[in-house]
Amino acid sequence: MSIVKVQHKGQMTVPSDVRSLVGLADGDLVDVKAAHGRIIITPQLVIDRSKFPTADDEYTPAQRRVIDREIAKGLADVKAGRLHGQRPNPSRDEEPTHADGAEELRRSAGSSAEGV
Repeated sequence: MSIVKVQHKGQMTVPSDVRSLVGLADGDLVDVKAAHGRIIITPQLVIDRSKFPTADDEYTPAQRRVIDREIAKGLADVKAGRLHGQRPNPSRDEEPTHADGAEELRRSAGSSAEGV
């Protein structure tokens, strides 16, 4: 427990060991509440959104429309069951429909047969 003196205008210094324990640094914001005769000071995480550009900042409106349209088409294909490439669980007798997947399957089958 640390005892600190309340200064003019309600200011007080939070001891450095307490600040370290809760990760409080210069310039951080805290939430101050009164509850049941106590003062509760809680560090607050505040994100400066101006430092994190959004996708809207990276693309022109025309580019964003094209991207949104292509995403919508892809989602519609997935919803309708139209998928490109190897099916998630093909049976042992079926080869994948995608040429690269078929070639990879042939290579792995050849290397496993050599190792036996």
